[in-house]
Amino acid sequence: MSDCDLIQHSINNHVAVITICNPPANTWTLDSLTALRELVSTLSANKEVYALVITGQGEKFFSAGADLKVFAGGDKESACTMSRIFGEAFEALSAFRGVSIAAINGYAMGGGLEVALACDIRIAEAQAVMALPEAKVGLLPCAGGTQNLTALVGEGWAKRIILCGEQVSADRALQIRLVEEVVDKGQALNCAIALAEQVAYQSPCSVSACKTLIQNTRSHFISHGLVKERELFIRLFDTEDQKEGVNAFLEKRPPNWKNG
Repeated sequence: MSDCDLIQHSINNHVAVITICNPPANTWTLDSLTALRELVSTLSANKEVYALVITGQGEKFFSAGADLKVFAGGDKESACTMSRIFGEAFEALSAFRGVSIAAINGYAMGGGLEVALACDIRIAEAQAVMALPEAKVGLLPCAGGTQNLTALVGEGWAKRIILCGEQVSADRALQIRLVEEVVDKGQALNCAIALAEQVAYQSPCSVSACKTLIQNTRSHFISHGLVKERELFIRLFDTEDQKEGVNAFLEKRPPNWKNG
């Protein structure tokens, strides 16, 4: 276990588990966002880490987002600093080389939902509630919320959640494809870890390339992705894992990935 004041992480079976630790509501601060950004970059460079899971400490909150006291004075310089570090932290998470999974174990509000939106997959417990309520306090989601939410649920539901301030239950989140799975209370972390451990059966190089291609649709037309797909397919033949994967299959043995 490696700790900082507000973020904890451990690594086991090629899976890093990150826990947001700022009770009572696991709110984000400048320090915790900076720690998350640096930690994700370190994990992405660690060839022994294939996946990460992020969750909140305790049973009530995944994360309630930013501490609004930071914005109470209306200081634009502080707001600029916070929005920048929010963006850097969650964009680092989105760009993580492996698979990222949010284990949503309670309320995910504002920046708490945005960090989950930056992950590849979201698993929510049945009691979880999700919202982007920034407009209620004269703000807006500034860490990818407007873009990532719309990409997942479409413009109509994004407008209901952001413009109308609608809170979404776990069941409704599953219905609108905001989350991929709903589990019983207390089970999100275990289910997320079990799913993350499945990534070890895949070539890390292949996973990274496939993730790049899937996320390509966010900013490019399909025609660009089709060309990129063939390009990255050929690049895999420069890796040790391509030869290892094919030969392990033919020899009916587990692959020994080198991640390079």
